[in-house]
Amino acid sequence: MMRRSMKPRSSGFTLVELMIVVLVASILIGVSVPTYQTQVRHSRRTDAKTALLDLAVREEKYLTTNNAYTSTASPLGYAALPVAIGSGYYTINVCPGTATGSTATTVACPSGTPAATGTSFIVSAVPVAGTSQASDSPCQYFAVDNTGTQFASSTTAGGTDTTSTCWH
Repeated sequence: MMRRSMKPRSSGFTLVELMIVVLVASILIGVSVPTYQTQVRHSRRTDAKTALLDLAVREEKYLTTNNAYTSTASPLGYAALPVAIGSGYYTINVCPGTATGSTATTVACPSGTPAATGTSFIVSAVPVAGTSQASDSPCQYFAVDNTGTQFASSTTAGGTDTTSTCWH
């Protein structure tokens, strides 16, 4: 009788073992990618808020020597306004000469040409269209006014007030 020799099992993984590894990796990636994207959006918001507060301080500095706020970029240390900040994810702008009693919570910084100087101002930040930050729907508009009032909304045209979410 002929006896068959048994081949030793070669080292490696079975298809089932590989499929289990792929499944576990897919679950981990599915959970971690949205969390990562949320954290990246949050850090870009921080860039925008920092730039707004810096621009507001520059306006206040200008006021102390000129008795008015300005929309001219050069006295504020910029080449032109609006200017892209935060690696190009937001644009910031300053709107001096807003109506008396207007604050960041009552009026958006107009997109047209603002007054050259004024007794009040609103600085605003808006995500650049086409960037991943533009899909950060609760935080589409950040603003600070000359009274220090901070505001955020879901749109630039008076959307839902999201200040507590976006400025925290």
